Amino acid sequence: MNQRAVYYLASDEGVDPVANSVFKQLLEIDTYTQTQIIVDGYPVLMRKDHNEDEFYLVRTKRVLCHDYNRYLPIMLKYFSNFNVAGIITWHEGENAPEQIFSVHTSGDVDSGNFGTANPQYMHNILMALEENRRKESLEDYFVTTEATHWSGKIFGDSSPKLITDYPVPIMDIEIGSSEKSWTNPKAIKVLSKSLTEIFKEDGLVLKNLLCVGGKHFEKGFSDEIFREWDRQCYGISHIIPNQWLLTGEYEKEKGQKYLDHCVASIYGGISGIAIHDGLKGVYKQQLRILGDKYNVPVFKHQKLRNPQAIDWR
Repeated sequence: MNQRAVYYLASDEGVDPVANSVFKQLLEIDTYTQTQIIVDGYPVLMRKDHNEDEFYLVRTKRVLCHDYNRYLPIMLKYFSNFNVAGIITWHEGENAPEQIFSVHTSGDVDSGNFGTANPQYMHNILMALEENRRKESLEDYFVTTEATHWSGKIFGDSSPKLITDYPVPIMDIEIGSSEKSWTNPKAIKVLSKSLTEIFKEDGLVLKNLLCVGGKHFEKGFSDEIFREWDRQCYGISHIIPNQWLLTGEYEKEKGQKYLDHCVASIYGGISGIAIHDGLKGVYKQQLRILGDKYNVPVFKHQKLRNPQAIDWR
């Protein structure tokens, strides 16, 4: 059965310094045809690859999650029966790492609203980015995960509850974190080519993880995304950083409910919970309770370096 991916790209370079360049590059890589779907005055484009998998390009006037009140009804009407979705955009921020390809899942940790996540597709795109980065000899760039978040909370007025209304696993796929990186033609080529390979699987069996604690860009987790053992690999999706455990009051009873929501949103469930060693004891206890509930091991992030020593169940 063929698979379908939809990519959302803000068309105005004044709105998004990456998405339109990626759109143009995708049209150079492959031939797309117009569909009858129109969004913000732009026809949605589609192509099929040699496996009959379908790829849809949806141009928007605003970054998708910056106006969820407007775009969610369109997403549900035309693009709800898809395997995976991606928001193609830029990354920036104070003290943000430079020259990165970043991927993160969608969710508002504070309120416990987590978007659907599929670790297999996230694994596929991370592997594709790394392979294409090497092919383009972008030695100064690196591929990384990022904490789960939803920028609609910062830039828009939509309720984070809307995140859970879209049933398709959705990720932000970004280049960061300055103009020099956003406009690098090779970086644009790497990201664009990788989008066409999101259904390319390497045959590794994924051990899905819930990663909790640490910083927004936590190397304790991101350094392990390519670790392979016995034809297995970690399946990364939602990553909950320390700062939002605190502001979301995950030490309280509602914290357990939020964590349940998070696990339930991960396609295929979880095989383990990786805790950053610096996490406070009250949050570690909440995660031990969660681990008992789902009968999965709960362990410090350093153990990710030695997966054979983890008590997988």
